Amino acid sequence: MHIQIVLFDGFDPLDVVAPYEVLYAGGTASGGAVTVELVSAEGPREVTSGTGGLALRATGALDPERADVILVPGASGRVGEPGELPEDEAGAGERKQDDFVPVLLGRTLTTELPAFLGRAMDDPDVTVATVCGGSLVLAMAGLLEGRHATTHHLGLDMLDATGARAVRARVVDDGDLITGAGVTSGLDLGLYLLEREQGPRIAHAVEELFAHERRGTVWRARGPVPAAL
Repeated sequence: MHIQIVLFDGFDPLDVVAPYEVLYAGGTASGGAVTVELVSAEGPREVTSGTGGLALRATGALDPERADVILVPGASGRVGEPGELPEDEAGAGERKQDDFVPVLLGRTLTTELPAFLGRAMDDPDVTVATVCGGSLVLAMAGLLEGRHATTHHLGLDMLDATGARAVRARVVDDGDLITGAGVTSGLDLGLYLLEREQGPRIAHAVEELFAHERRGTVWRARGPVPAAL
């Protein structure tokens, strides 16, 4: 199983590093059955995150034909919507507008990333996974209509407005689409990917190594619809 984790300008570092470490450890535990790399739509390059100028290097190019799983992180920046700046920040308005998470996510739509993700979503042999605002990248590109997905709790209304079927859960499994909620859910999503694709013993070994127990139930559209509680 080869996983490509996508970097784009303004990405959230924890959305990337948490699942990367889990999946890399899964590769060791599985004797090399899992491999993971950092990629970008533009190919190998230094990519600056939205957190204090921290940069990571994409060592390869995003390629749905080489990947079994493509994982899209969210962005790191100011919470809220552009236009919510306090009066005393008006002079720096344009620069600070650029720091908002919705702006950073929206900028991905001007790159080649949506086209690559569209190809991946159309390929039944590729699983697309997201952490936090990564699902909003897909949603804003028109790729999640009618699909069950989650995101950071502050973005659930936005996700639902795109035509996706927003679910308030830590991890949502919608077949070839697996989405994680808030930032630290990248750990849980990585462990679930290992369990689903490599088995519970591999996932448990990594869980023990990281001293982290997955939280909550992975939501899937199975079983009876629960009555109101």
